[in-house]
Amino acid sequence: MTGIIECLVDAMSIPGTVSAILIDPTGATPVAAEGALNAEQSAIGLSEAFRAAMEGVAQASAGDPIRIEDMIIKSSAGMHIIHPLETMFGGPYLLCLRLDADRANLALAWRRLQSLSNRLIDV
Repeated sequence: MTGIIECLVDAMSIPGTVSAILIDPTGATPVAAEGALNAEQSAIGLSEAFRAAMEGVAQASAGDPIRIEDMIIKSSAGMHIIHPLETMFGGPYLLCLRLDADRANLALAWRRLQSLSNRLIDV
């Protein structure tokens, strides 16, 4: 299994990545972070965004069970990819990347994040 810090360092090597953070959404707390100026504030905001999306999608799904596999947020300040994952050391967790809109390739970053998350959970 790849270590958490090693995974986040690898995530930072994805072109255009500004920060990478692993979040425990139950307490909106950062487990580990690379490049984040304020990991605690980022963890709170990203956890809340994910929670709101889950609630909204659940309401729109008329009772059918849903599972968000990835969430992409595009803003004037850049992009975020939020990837929920279950791990051997507990879970659920959110693996999040913040990308520079001018330098990042969203498709490449998304695919690399999938690969990193698989290494992290030892699939």
